[in-house]
Amino acid sequence: MKMRVCMLREIAADMPYANSKPITIEEIELDPPGPGEVLVKVIGAGLCHSDLSVINGSRPRPLPVVLGHEGAGEVVEVGVGVRDIAAGDPVVFQFSASCGRCARCQEGRPQICETHAVARAKGELMGGGKRMRDAAGTPINHQTGVSCFAEYAVLDRGSVVPIGRDIPLETAAIFGCAVMTGVGAALNAARVAPGDKVAVIGLGGVGFCAMLGALLGGAEQVIAIDINPAKLGLARQLGAHHTVDAREADHVAQVKDLTGGGVDVSLEGAGVIAALKTGYQVLRAGGQLVTVGLSPHGEDFPIPAADLVSREIAVRGSYMGSCVPVRDIPRYLDAFRQGRLPVDQLIGEHVGFEGVNAGFDKLMSGEAVRQILTPHAG
Repeated sequence: MKMRVCMLREIAADMPYANSKPITIEEIELDPPGPGEVLVKVIGAGLCHSDLSVINGSRPRPLPVVLGHEGAGEVVEVGVGVRDIAAGDPVVFQFSASCGRCARCQEGRPQICETHAVARAKGELMGGGKRMRDAAGTPINHQTGVSCFAEYAVLDRGSVVPIGRDIPLETAAIFGCAVMTGVGAALNAARVAPGDKVAVIGLGGVGFCAMLGALLGGAEQVIAIDINPAKLGLARQLGAHHTVDAREADHVAQVKDLTGGGVDVSLEGAGVIAALKTGYQVLRAGGQLVTVGLSPHGEDFPIPAADLVSREIAVRGSYMGSCVPVRDIPRYLDAFRQGRLPVDQLIGEHVGFEGVNAGFDKLMSGEAVRQILTPHAG
């Protein structure tokens, strides 16, 4: 079938993207789903910093590629062997399908499935090969097996999580990355518990969700840290107990004063070394830093080695919020239904294809937290 997509053919275009237009809108050919795959009509797709890192080249991916990894839609067709979902079912995409057989899957860590990692690096689905071709017949790469900046997507069955019909799919879209990654980092990786003191550094979509996850976990103090005053204001509206401007020279001292010596948990979502340093420096003895921000390849985070032992500091990464998507996405949706996870307040504009380049300018500048691409609107 033919469909329109957001295509990236070259990286590192000049900003603003509204002028240079690195993302082009093209009509391409999409193959039907193969065995173990599904065809989904995309209803909403979030513009995320992980997409931006592909566009600006900080995290290279095979090109050309159809962008988009966070979204939701409605199943149109299923391939051979798919029996547990059917046409018409609403689903959320998740960007790390799992094979269920590799060592990582068998130890209960499907988010870092080794089989999917190989396919992702090639721009393929786990069944092998690519399902998209451009007008010249050239195969097009899939972004993390999803590529949902498009009217339709063919994905591995394991890349979709069925959900209820009571939540608009334009809202449900952000559960596939921002919510899963941020809330999961707080609850699965850091295991935030009642009484904990938590700092969240970097208030993008993932950082805000980490903040809301810490509140959901019962943290006694949640301190939001960013360089954008508007985001700090939104953090206070969403329940942060304190906010700190990271541009201020004494921002680490401010956090230690507020907490009586430092936090139990730092959640870093910016993917920049300065934020990681802040997250490390505000820890109390015995504290832990959990980072979910994807820093550019080649950047190093220096850690005082003796400090790790003498103060029993822990530093760990969390990919995709250390989530088991089929378990955690329904849990987080239930918390949203109950009003305990108001992530819909992070969503600003809904944009069509023509607004995607400008949308990434707004994301880069910090003007927007989450914008939703609606491929079939209008």
